[in-house]
Amino acid sequence: MGLMTTTSHDTDQSTRPSLGEGTLIPTMSLDELRHVQTERLRTTVRAAYDKIPHYRKAFEDKGIHPDDIRSLDDVVKLPLTGKADLRENYPFGLFAVPREQVVRIHASSGTTGRPTVVGYTKRDIDTWADLVARSIRFAGGRPGDIVHVAYGYGLFTGGLGAHYGAERLGCTVVPVSGGMTDRQVQLIQDFGPQVIMLTPSYFLSLIDEMDRRGIDPHSTSLRVGIFGAEPWTEQMRAEIEGRTGIDAVDIYGLSEVMGPGVGQESGETKDGLHIWEDHFYPEVIDPDTQEPVAEGEVGELVFTSLTKEAMPVLRYRTRDLTRLSPGTAVPSMRRMERITGRSDDLMIIRGVNVFPTQIEEHVLAETALSPYFQCVLTQPGRMVQLTVLVEPHERMAASEAATLAHRLEHTIKTRIGTTARVEVRDPGTIERSMGKARRIVDERPKQ
Repeated sequence: MGLMTTTSHDTDQSTRPSLGEGTLIPTMSLDELRHVQTERLRTTVRAAYDKIPHYRKAFEDKGIHPDDIRSLDDVVKLPLTGKADLRENYPFGLFAVPREQVVRIHASSGTTGRPTVVGYTKRDIDTWADLVARSIRFAGGRPGDIVHVAYGYGLFTGGLGAHYGAERLGCTVVPVSGGMTDRQVQLIQDFGPQVIMLTPSYFLSLIDEMDRRGIDPHSTSLRVGIFGAEPWTEQMRAEIEGRTGIDAVDIYGLSEVMGPGVGQESGETKDGLHIWEDHFYPEVIDPDTQEPVAEGEVGELVFTSLTKEAMPVLRYRTRDLTRLSPGTAVPSMRRMERITGRSDDLMIIRGVNVFPTQIEEHVLAETALSPYFQCVLTQPGRMVQLTVLVEPHERMAASEAATLAHRLEHTIKTRIGTTARVEVRDPGTIERSMGKARRIVDERPKQ
C-alpha cells in the first residue's frame, strides 16, 4: 500500500516522533485501493454473518450468503443498517467479538429512546487513533504541535477520538473538553496551541469571548481549526477565517461507523472531505427509495466499515445528505461534499424542504447579525410556521431591527421559497452551544 508524508511544516526528522504506517496519507493507485477494499469487505461480511445474529437473519431475509459478495459491486445486495437496528440490539447485540475483548464502549445520548452503543477492540482503538492522526496531518497539524481539544469527552466519541489521534501523531494534547468558555480562552493564551478541535459553533463562542476580553483573535498562536460534529457552511468558514486568520477545515465521522476521522478536508485544498476509503466504503442512496443515486447526485450517505473488529456495520444509513466527487489531494479516494443537512433535520414549511444550513447562509450574509440563530417550529392551526430567531452584534433601534427582519424574511422567501417570520432578539440572548448547536426548536403539539 502506497503512503505519503507531507513535508511542509514538518519538524526535524531527528526529533520527530515515529509514526505508524496507518497515520500516513495513502498514495495507493485506484486498482490497489479496490483490491484492498474488496478483500476487507469480504472479511467484514463473513464476520458479520458468522458472529452477529442480527446480520445472519438479515442475510437470510434477503436470500443472500457471504459467498455472494465477490466484488464491490455486490455491496448493494447487503442489508441496510439503521439507528433502529442498533437500538433493537441494545446494548451488546451487534458485537462480533466476546464482550471481554471489547476495551471501550461509546454511546449516543439516548434522548429520543435507547442510546446507540458501539464497542471497540484494542485493534479498533489503534486503527481509530491512526485515522485521526492521519486526519490531523491532512488538515495541517504536525508532530510536536499543541492540540487544544474542546470536543466533549465521555460517551461522545469526539473528545477521546481527537485526543488519541493527536497523541498518536506525536502532538501535545490539552484535553479541555467543552464548556468553561473563559477558561478555554485563557488556556489558549497561556499554552499557545497551534491546532484546535471542536464544533464550529462553539469556536464562534470562543471568538466572542476573546473580543469581550479585548484579545485580538488574530493574535493567538492558532493556525488550524479542525471542526466537526455539526453541519456548517462556507459562509461560516469565511466568518471564522476572517475573524481569526486560521485555516478552518472540516472533519467527519459518527460513532456508529467509528467516530471522528472517517473523512477529512485537506488544509491546502479545502474542497471537501476525502473519505478514508481503505477503511470505510461509501455509497449515496435516495433516502426514500433506498436505491443508489447517479454519480455526483445528492443523497443520503451510507457506509460499510472495512476494518472494524468489535462492531462491523454494513451499509449504515448516516442520514447525512451529501454527494461524492473524485479525489483531488488523494486522487484514489473520493471526496464528500460538506454536509448540507440531515434527512432527519429536514423542515417542511408549506411544502418546501428547508435545512438549517440554508437559513445560516442568509443570516451570515447580514453583516449586522451575529452567527447565532434558531429555527422555531410551531403549528397554531393546520399549517406549520417557521420563526427564525436572530440577534445583532450590537443593540439596535426598533425601527432598524424591523427593517432588518423584513429584509431577511424577503430573502428567505425569494431564495429558499418559503415564508418565515424573523424576530430580532437582543444581543447575547440566543442559546450558545458548548458542543453541538441546537438549530431547531420544535414547539409543535406532540402527536
